[in-house]
Amino acid sequence: MTGPERGGPVTAGPADAGALSGVVAAAFHDLEPSRWLIADPAVRREIFPGYFAIFVEHVLAAGVVHTTPDRAAAALWLPAGDGTAAPPDGYDTRLAAVTGPYLSRFQAFDEALDQRHPGGVPHHHLAMMAVRPDRQGQGTGTALLRAYLRGLDQAGMPSYLEAASLRTRAIYLKHGYADHGPPIRLGGDGPSMYPMWRESAGTY
Repeated sequence: MTGPERGGPVTAGPADAGALSGVVAAAFHDLEPSRWLIADPAVRREIFPGYFAIFVEHVLAAGVVHTTPDRAAAALWLPAGDGTAAPPDGYDTRLAAVTGPYLSRFQAFDEALDQRHPGGVPHHHLAMMAVRPDRQGQGTGTALLRAYLRGLDQAGMPSYLEAASLRTRAIYLKHGYADHGPPIRLGGDGPSMYPMWRESAGTY
């Protein structure tokens, strides 16, 4: 994937795992679902890089991670068939080791999202889209999103994601996504996430 210009998409490799895990951790630190997972911001800052490393490493091996030349953003895409993609190798063990006393909350988070993931239709799952805080609002994430969606449209492939806020939901609506059922309410009375589906547009 070409993209030497600032913000242009490049395909990440294994050597990028540490840096991009840090980008995701920083970008997601203050989101409502993150605060629901771990209320204490200091503990969240300690746990999140290792937690997100599990997913970055998995998608590097099983999917596609797009980033920027300066590694300021990450878009994690996984192909899915009849439902969610297979979990990372040793996921339960690694999750327990990383999250410690917060394990049950992370397990509840996984279960809530898995229950709503659409099955029966091949698609690509945008598992995470993160932009380093100092680069947000500059079109960095949009550039990564548009590049991958062009490829999905050429292949006639739909995609799915869970938006973490109403702000990000509004952004995805502008790129052809639509709500896929009601919001996911974490823990029954916690913050909401917004499942969204995008049919192939043919051209983008």
